[in-house]
Amino acid sequence: MLDTFSIQSKIYTIRGQKIMLDRDLADLYQVPTRRINEQVKRNLKRFPEDFMFQLSREECDMVSRSQNATLKQGSNLKYQPYAFTEYGIVMLSSVLKSDIAIEVNKCIIKAFIELRNTIESIANSKELKIEVDNLHSKMKSLEMTQIVDRNSLNVKMTDLSKQVKEFATLLNEFHNKAIIIQRPDEQINE
Repeated sequence: MLDTFSIQSKIYTIRGQKIMLDRDLADLYQVPTRRINEQVKRNLKRFPEDFMFQLSREECDMVSRSQNATLKQGSNLKYQPYAFTEYGIVMLSSVLKSDIAIEVNKCIIKAFIELRNTIESIANSKELKIEVDNLHSKMKSLEMTQIVDRNSLNVKMTDLSKQVKEFATLLNEFHNKAIIIQRPDEQINE
């Protein structure tokens, strides 16, 4: 029997929708990917774009880089895979009529529902909202501290700059007056 986690690890978010790839579904249904795609092509009216779509090259690259969709060493994608939304997966059960497909579809739908419930519970979590609010407050506090520190540093730099200018002015005046300091052991010849 399939576990929910192994199915959820094959669910991706593409174009703002939760999807599964044809090759992952084929693995779960224990059929070649081409079998799924043949059945879909024979029943195109059942698979509008909100049920199934083909990935762009960029989307293929993104999925290939993700942790669970790596290609075997040295292999390339011969075609851009199809992505099936939850609706498309439900529709697959009507075109793939094997007992395995029916059982796998039940597990997949449960995995989608569990994933949706988990996301909703996280989004509605009071503890998470409180934590986000606390982090937001801390960020504002840090920003204010940085502004105060930056202003304080600017004041100190301005003061230091004034002191350096005053020192340079005094040094210049001292040099311009050409004060000669005589040592006691030196004698002035007159």
